[in-house]
Amino acid sequence: MSLKEKLQQDWKEALKSGDKFKANIISMARAAVLQVEKTGNEKLDDSKVIEVLSKEVKQRREALVEFEKGNRQDLVDKANNEIKILMNYLPQQLTEDEIKSIISDVVKEIGANSMKDMGKVMKSVSPKTKGRADGSLVNKLVKEFLNNK
Repeated sequence: MSLKEKLQQDWKEALKSGDKFKANIISMARAAVLQVEKTGNEKLDDSKVIEVLSKEVKQRREALVEFEKGNRQDLVDKANNEIKILMNYLPQQLTEDEIKSIISDVVKEIGANSMKDMGKVMKSVSPKTKGRADGSLVNKLVKEFLNNK
C-alpha cells in the first residue's frame, strides 16, 4: 500500500471513529500532497510524499517556537499533537548518534577537515538523512563535528 493510500485509509477511519482532529490533520497532509502534484503536474511516489510530509512537520516545529515565545500552551499542545500524527507517516527518525555516525563516515570519505568543507559535507549527508532527520539538527551536528576537528 502506498503512502497516499495509507493516508486515504487512515483519514476514512478517523472520520468513522469520530476523531475530527486526526481527520483534519490527515486531510491537510493529503491536501499538501495534492497541491504539489497539481503544481508539478506529476504523480508523487512515496519518497516525494515523505518530502511533503517532512515539510509539514518542519512548519509545525517552527511554529512551535513562536507559540512557546508567546506563552500559548494551547497552541503548543495542538502543534505537538499534529506533529505526532504526521510522524506516523514518516520513516523511523535517526537518533543523534546515528546522525553523528553518518557525518563521521562522510567526513572521512571526502576528507573534510574544516568549516570550509561544510557545503561538501552537507551535500553528501543530506540524501542519507532525508526524511529521517530534521535538517536543522543535521546542520547543527555537522557544524559541531567540523568545529571539533
